[in-house]
Amino acid sequence: MSSNDMHGAAIRRIVIVGGGTAGWMTAAPLAQRLARHPTQPCDITLVESPEIGTIGVGEATLPTIRVYNDALGLDGADFVRKTQASFKLGIEFKDWGHVGNRFFHAFGDFGPPLAGFGAHQHWLRLARAFNNMPELEHWSAPSVMARHGKFIPPSAATPGVTDAYSYGFHFDASLYAQYLRDYAVARGARRVEGMIVEVEQHPQSGFVTAVKLADGRRVEGDLFIDCSGFRGLLIEGTLKAGYEDWSAYLPCNSAQAVPCASVAQLTPYTRSTAKEAGWLWRIPLQHRTGNGHVYSDGFTSDEQARRVLLDGLDGAALDEPRQLRFVTGRRRQSWVKNVVAIGLSAGFVEPLESTSINLIETAVGKLLELFPERDCNPALADEFNRVMGLRYASVRDFIILHYKLTKRDDSEFWRYCAHMAIPDTLRHQIELFRETGRVAIVDRGGFAEPSFVAMMMGLGAVPKRHDPLVERVDLRAVHGHFAELRDLIARTVARMPDHGAYVATQAGA
Repeated sequence: MSSNDMHGAAIRRIVIVGGGTAGWMTAAPLAQRLARHPTQPCDITLVESPEIGTIGVGEATLPTIRVYNDALGLDGADFVRKTQASFKLGIEFKDWGHVGNRFFHAFGDFGPPLAGFGAHQHWLRLARAFNNMPELEHWSAPSVMARHGKFIPPSAATPGVTDAYSYGFHFDASLYAQYLRDYAVARGARRVEGMIVEVEQHPQSGFVTAVKLADGRRVEGDLFIDCSGFRGLLIEGTLKAGYEDWSAYLPCNSAQAVPCASVAQLTPYTRSTAKEAGWLWRIPLQHRTGNGHVYSDGFTSDEQARRVLLDGLDGAALDEPRQLRFVTGRRRQSWVKNVVAIGLSAGFVEPLESTSINLIETAVGKLLELFPERDCNPALADEFNRVMGLRYASVRDFIILHYKLTKRDDSEFWRYCAHMAIPDTLRHQIELFRETGRVAIVDRGGFAEPSFVAMMMGLGAVPKRHDPLVERVDLRAVHGHFAELRDLIARTVARMPDHGAYVATQAGA
């Protein structure tokens, strides 16, 4: 078919290559909207091979997962039960910045703006005017909740200071993929099991036309979505999109993951603990705790990394640690011709801020927003690549920030991080905050001001000065306002249920 014939022709066949979290997160909304459309139904086929494993470790998410789930019409309690989920108010960071440091990056702000200025600007002024000013975290409702192991969803009916927070989830990624597979198949998606051995292309346009399976079957399509993981079977293997390597900024290139028995309180937060050559994650699920060690094999051995991981468990290991290798970076183009890469096939940034699933959500949402006809107009691909390129770069910079703002000098790894070159965009953000307390947001769809404030202050980058215009607000009135707000948050949190009890009563598996 010529490109002229394809213009104006609706896409009738979508082929998703690869299952796992990315594949089924892509299939579910496509099936919901397109598979049984009354006038233009679309055949949606997902091809996956049981011989190719998925990463499938315990996953932590950002609050945006709730927007995705709500768009599918998922029942919240059913989702929590089926995926063994718990609730997440943010991330606790231990030993980042310096050994003995402990701070929280919460899904919320530090109180409402006062006289038009962000709460942290007033706090900076108060901290200089009054001795022993409590840490800024005391004005973050989700941080206080997390410290006390409390959880209840914010009340949409009566939003106020103590409801100004959000939440994500911790869940079993393989159970989530199964949950979405059932959802997608029930709405008309078709699952094909088989190993892809050949990719067929149109001789003139270079568009992918079909994938051929080991048993000889062919799966034809108009639009192909590459969810094949790090391999990038279509986007790289066939279309040679190229890869932008970010290892110089983010030297970690290895991870080991292992589940352990749940023995401690079910905490409503993820924990990240910095170690000599990387960091440990701890993700509490209902039935177990997910753990992992992300590290650079240039600064430690796999065996030493394994010991650090197993020594850091708070319960008995339920399996042998699984070894993972990666190169941090992204495809130079995520959409080429009629192939769109989503998930690990599009790029990888280590899971320090739980951004992997958010990047899938963003890509799927943007694909639906820019959904093409069969000619896959290059202007649509250009816009998709622009948006996803900005998102990946902004996530990259936010993660680099965690490593760069370190005062640790106890290992070669941390000395490298302290002195490494960083992107100009991030250098500007750090300098602006250190000098003035202002935050430069490069990607409006990414991390917001409170996240940058939490991370920079937590890592010890306290601004030298505050916004001079806050001086026009009466100091005693501001001090009284902050004292009242802190007490209100403390009293409200004290009345909240324990997180474990809330999970058990609302949606225990």
